[in-house]
Amino acid sequence: MKISISYRHIESPHAIKSALDRHVAKIRKLLKSYEPDLVQLHGGFEKQPHRAEYIFSANLSLPTGTLHANGEGSDAATSARKAFVELETQIKKHQSRLRKDYEWKRKRGKAEQALA
Repeated sequence: MKISISYRHIESPHAIKSALDRHVAKIRKLLKSYEPDLVQLHGGFEKQPHRAEYIFSANLSLPTGTLHANGEGSDAATSARKAFVELETQIKKHQSRLRKDYEWKRKRGKAEQALA
């Protein structure tokens, strides 16, 4: 996986990198089925200059599509966590669409519908 992270208005990005590594490891586990050279993650941290707010936006380019996620928080780690949680749910949903899980879902029987 190719990773590029940019930082805007942030003094020390070294403190954030350990948290990012944990989140990227989770994403790598979900994307084992893809060729590592074809997957690209572009992210950007931005600190709002007039407010104490951090924004992290992530773009994940896959061979089958592109996913986008944003996270806002009072510190950089919180904004990254929110964005990566959103990105994980999008990956799971994207993969279920590719597998066509909706076609394989069992229909509810008449007995189950009567109980519900």
